[in-house]
Amino acid sequence: MRFTRRSLLAVAVMAFAFACTTRATAADSPTSGKYWVYFGTYTDKDGSKGIYRSELDSKTGKLSAPELAAEVTSPSFVHIAANGKTLYAVGEAGGKEGGGVYSFTLDAATGKLVKQSESTSGGSGPCHINTDGKGQFAIVANYGGGSTASYKLKEDGSIVSRVSHKQFPAVEKEGKKWDARGHCGSFDATGTLAFVCDAGTDRVHMFKVNQETAAFEANEPAFITMPKNSAPRHIHIAPSNDVAFVNGEADMTVNVLKLDVKANKFEVVQSLSTLPEGEKVSKGHSTAEVRIHPSGKFVYVSNRGHNTIAAFAFDKETSKLTPAGHIRGDIKTPRNFNISPDGKWMLIASQDGGKVGVYAIDEKTGLAKETEQVVKISKCVCVKFLAQP
Repeated sequence: MRFTRRSLLAVAVMAFAFACTTRATAADSPTSGKYWVYFGTYTDKDGSKGIYRSELDSKTGKLSAPELAAEVTSPSFVHIAANGKTLYAVGEAGGKEGGGVYSFTLDAATGKLVKQSESTSGGSGPCHINTDGKGQFAIVANYGGGSTASYKLKEDGSIVSRVSHKQFPAVEKEGKKWDARGHCGSFDATGTLAFVCDAGTDRVHMFKVNQETAAFEANEPAFITMPKNSAPRHIHIAPSNDVAFVNGEADMTVNVLKLDVKANKFEVVQSLSTLPEGEKVSKGHSTAEVRIHPSGKFVYVSNRGHNTIAAFAFDKETSKLTPAGHIRGDIKTPRNFNISPDGKWMLIASQDGGKVGVYAIDEKTGLAKETEQVVKISKCVCVKFLAQP
């Protein structure tokens, strides 16, 4: 087939038009230079009413005043599907069947949320929700119920049904009974294995995921034993799928896990304090969130009470962390924080400070400096980004 200059130009124009109309995904850097930022909160009569939305200018770090995007009772954790078309939330409440589990259609152009489907968590105190990379399954962790649940999703992202509910057993430690406390669930990169942090029993539970039904099935081993009295809270699995990071809520640590999903081999290879050298854990202090920088070069953990974000440099060759310092500022109880997909900005939510602050990340050191950009949000406890098209 012979191509003329005119035909080649036409092909180029069509390709450009296709690129411009392709839907942005949650992990994309924005061609528009802007992100939507969604905030999960604890709700009450005089404070937050649900999920809020702001706009972040990636070039300047300017964050717009938050607007109510969806009215939900205590959506303490929200999650955006990998394709950027659906937002999920848990309502951290009680009830016989547990708290609410919701999906919302998400318009990346306008940031608008529309409630799509609803289910229940099967246990009290749902505090975390996640989906696999293909958008086939969802996983919820129940803190009060000490359990986890799996869900089958439709192609449009809506919830078909709750498929599995797995109750974790209590364990005996030092002569005392410790109840299970599910706090975070995540799928590995293949979507065939699910990990659930249990802050009550010092375990990270594992399940095989039935690829047809979304049911959780027994895995061998059934769990990873974490350091004693560490209370594993959240897990962040690297895109390489061979390493993960788990923060110990009680002992204020970050733990490095080596993962070999094919061989079913998992081990803790390093455990470091998230406090400055020489400091010990104080009463009422604990860690909350662990995040990997998009570059893969840094790992961060939030310290509640200490009111800092601990930064670590990560060596991919040795799979080891090295302390890089602490991010400080006007922070009060940083239950949650997140990093923009372009790696430039860190948004830190002060649960007890009624605000979210924008911090500029130094790509060389991994540390971040507080900017003047601050928005007020009552009891903000979750931050998620979506690139605008």
